[in-house]
Amino acid sequence: MLYDQIAQEDRAIPPASTQTDAALVAASLADPAAFAALFDRHWPRIHRFCVSRAGAAGEDVAAETFRVAFDGRAGYDPRQDDAAPWLYGIATNLLRRWFRGSERGRRATARLDRQQQPDLADEALARVEAELLGPALAAALAQVGAADRDALLLHAWADLTYEQIAHATGVPVGTVRSRIHRARTRLQAHLNSSTPEHPR
Repeated sequence: MLYDQIAQEDRAIPPASTQTDAALVAASLADPAAFAALFDRHWPRIHRFCVSRAGAAGEDVAAETFRVAFDGRAGYDPRQDDAAPWLYGIATNLLRRWFRGSERGRRATARLDRQQQPDLADEALARVEAELLGPALAAALAQVGAADRDALLLHAWADLTYEQIAHATGVPVGTVRSRIHRARTRLQAHLNSSTPEHPR
């Protein structure tokens, strides 16, 4: 009798692989272990995105993304079946914080060495990120504002749609389009200007 009741309950709960992200988040409010399925589903992409931007430190940023998501899961919008934009938004904010922290550490070291150079915040973030990328791409991305760069990288590296980027960053879709267009234009202009001329 008890076995039949348990079997019926098990059949009534759909497997995690068939549930939407919203359903998994909702289930995790009553059963925190249900969040593990969301983690398993999204970890590879979030990890790859964070490591591609922050190098080895990206591992910690990716892990922190899921900790923040778990702690804030009660505020998740249940109308969003796909949690990827939400997670990428958290990861992007944490990456910005990490870049700022790295820049503060670099400046503190420079002060100790009396070699500090003043920087604007966006330039500082661009320089830290540039150290982790290839020289040509890094130099080009350094010419792009932080918000434009985030939108472009979420589109190019995370493969998010404009609508998902808007959800991740909390701005209208039109703003996302403008940011990506502006970033592409600046990247193209920089790459074109830095292409060495053919020898005569």
